[in-house]
Amino acid sequence: MTEAARDPRTVYLADYRPWSHLVDRVELCFRLAPKGTKVAAKLHMRPNPAARGRHVLRLDGEGLRLITLKLDGALLDLTPDETGLTVPADLLPECPFLLETEVAIDPETNTALEGLYMSRGMYCTQCEAEGFRKITFYPDRPDVMARFHVRIESDLPVLLSNGNPTASGEGWAEWDDPWPKPAYLFALVAGDLVAHRGGFTTRSGRSVDLAVWVRPGDEDRCAWAMDSLIRSMKWDEEVYGREYDLDVFNIVAVDDFNMGAMENKGLNIFNSKYVLASPESATDDDFARIEAIIAHEYFHNWTGNRITCRDWFQLCLKEGLTVFRDQQFSGDMRSHAVKRIEDVAVLRARQFREDQGPLAHPVRPESFVEINNFYTATVYEKGAELIRMLKTLVGDEGYAKALNLYFSRHDGEAATIEDWLKVFGDATGRDLTQFALWYSEAGTPRLKVAEAWQDGSYTLTFTQETPPSPGQPVKAPKVIPIAVGLLNPNGDEVLPTTVLEMTGATQSFRFDGLAARPVPSILRGFSAPVVLERETSADERAFLLAHDTDLFNRCEAGRSLAREMLIAGLTGGEDLLPAWRDALARLIRDDTLDPAFRALALRLPSEDDIAQALHQRGHTPDPAAIHAARRAAGDALAQALAADLPGMIAGLGAGRFAPDAAGAGRRALRNAALALLARVDGGAAAQSAFAAADNMTDQTGALAALLDIGQGAAELARFRDEWGHDANVMDKWLSLQVALAAPDRAAAQAETLAADPGFDWRNPNRFRAVFGALSGHHAGFHQAGGAGYRLLADWLLRLDPLNPQTAARLSTAFETWPRYDAARRDLIRAELERILGQPGLSRDLAEMAGRMIAAAP
Repeated sequence: MTEAARDPRTVYLADYRPWSHLVDRVELCFRLAPKGTKVAAKLHMRPNPAARGRHVLRLDGEGLRLITLKLDGALLDLTPDETGLTVPADLLPECPFLLETEVAIDPETNTALEGLYMSRGMYCTQCEAEGFRKITFYPDRPDVMARFHVRIESDLPVLLSNGNPTASGEGWAEWDDPWPKPAYLFALVAGDLVAHRGGFTTRSGRSVDLAVWVRPGDEDRCAWAMDSLIRSMKWDEEVYGREYDLDVFNIVAVDDFNMGAMENKGLNIFNSKYVLASPESATDDDFARIEAIIAHEYFHNWTGNRITCRDWFQLCLKEGLTVFRDQQFSGDMRSHAVKRIEDVAVLRARQFREDQGPLAHPVRPESFVEINNFYTATVYEKGAELIRMLKTLVGDEGYAKALNLYFSRHDGEAATIEDWLKVFGDATGRDLTQFALWYSEAGTPRLKVAEAWQDGSYTLTFTQETPPSPGQPVKAPKVIPIAVGLLNPNGDEVLPTTVLEMTGATQSFRFDGLAARPVPSILRGFSAPVVLERETSADERAFLLAHDTDLFNRCEAGRSLAREMLIAGLTGGEDLLPAWRDALARLIRDDTLDPAFRALALRLPSEDDIAQALHQRGHTPDPAAIHAARRAAGDALAQALAADLPGMIAGLGAGRFAPDAAGAGRRALRNAALALLARVDGGAAAQSAFAAADNMTDQTGALAALLDIGQGAAELARFRDEWGHDANVMDKWLSLQVALAAPDRAAAQAETLAADPGFDWRNPNRFRAVFGALSGHHAGFHQAGGAGYRLLADWLLRLDPLNPQTAARLSTAFETWPRYDAARRDLIRAELERILGQPGLSRDLAEMAGRMIAAAP
């Protein structure tokens, strides 16, 4: 790309240069006030030898009112611009110096929830990716790492920051973080809070004080978060050899938060929905998510904090690795097979969709306009898949050796993907040049399979191809680890799981000495993030569903059979409904199988999944037809199992609630069976279950079963009467009504709920509860006439001036628009053009809408 062709708003990986100066120490003093917080900063700095030569000093800053500016004690008369402050090179000494600033900011009016803001009277921060520049003038980039000392002055009772507490008195507290960190990891919280306390003794014998800080009245819902934290700390010591490195570890629950949580050093700030849990107010899914997210943010202490990323293009370095680590942890705490099935379902629903549309980008992108728009499924989920593949390729021993080298070599540094891959090369001797393509090329490879059988030899031939994506029309072959097992026709396994390493565009693998033609189980454990294309019969899928020893592929066989059954029905193919129904019914009746696995096997492919598959095969998906076909399949399964369902529900019945894997699995299968039974008994059992429910999992399960068949009005009213005081629980009430509405009512239902006096659209959780549910209702969002499109666009434009980050993320509902018919494409194009034509549109939303509309067919 020529310099003339470059968009001046765009940041490019190729342009990276070390910052002009080093910051050795930062001293901050906050005098908190809702509309006039004063922030005094002392930056102990020196020229950076790596930058070579004399440079101006450019500090980032947005929305700051500069009060004073001093250099080594002398006042400077300089005027900031809209994005920062520049100190000319001729004013700067060529030796260490002290730069002092004092600025004023207004946390109360900060609705973007970046920087320092207020949430119901509580001061809190969110600085990743570039929020620290809204607090004070600073080099707001991850490769500038410094030690921070913080003083907070306020009449609020609890004053928290990073690191260890060093001193406090009436109306003030001081904190010191001994570990260098980038500004995005800075955190401050001040409020009227209470603590649920705990403790942990590290393997070297150090005592760590733990606390989960919440609003008064919520302290009885913190035990699970604390338990999850302690188990995470123990697991990271045992599995990765990583010990915690401060005297305290604090978690704070915040009601207004754009993301799930943030890993600030020693002071993790969480969306309250991922902290607060009791059996009465949280579902099993909530408990599992809290466990995983607590672990994820804690694991960042080493993979993200002690070793951070050099620049934001390396975001996957910390996020992909930490997601993989939290997946390992959750598998150890629960079931690896069930966890893998769930993770791949999320990957396909979010990342495959992203990879195959206008928002496709590499795991490490080459450029960005707004970094907040690259906190994507590709960076997180696909980034984790790349770590998983590396571990598969080098083995457990090689992975452990490489990780130990990574921690020792790069501790205290801001690293790159090249650093990461070099560690693996040095530790294992492998050349990872070809593997690096996974980081630089977008798109999901498609893996085709051909088979040959002759004289006891069985050959599998694989061909890989990655479709074009924006800016990358041609893709090179990648390294693909393909885990394969072979089964005899009687169901016995003749080849246990073996990893085939594919490196070419086409490659064959032969297996000799077989007595009979085997049935292959390919891509076991989903060993690579690819789309597997292999023509198989319904009988073979049913065979694998019944006999495969790999539980992921066993579930995959049922999913594949269901998908082909639905697609065949929509395109005039063979009627596979009886084969799918009968095979699944046999599996569900098998009491020897994990109930959690059986519950997952009952899930039909999503409507969006079917639309995606149809589009890939050259068909134009009809959302209404897909919805009808999927409901018909569910009705058929319900009829087939009608005689079994009451006994199954009773056998899985109640008992004392515990948020463990066994109890969660039983409740998942029980509620799945209850939803099926509602289709044949008119909801009678679901009504009884709702009335008898003593936990949120069973209460929402029964309510969902009723809403799914068009009932539940009385139960909805009762639910609101009981839980109207709890915002997190009411989010469930909101989203269920939209997600399970009839397609022709989904947009109207969302509009009605958005007009409810209790709907606080400025709160990200509330907004997502309604409009995230609408965009996830495939047939409802894509209802002919475009009511869903118009409603979402209206609300995105309303939210954008206040919270551009959340608006931009919800706009991805439009990303699949090229796959639909001309009428729907025209309707969506009109909404994207309306968004782009809005005066004062944020950079966040403008970039997303622009990228999507650029994909016009």
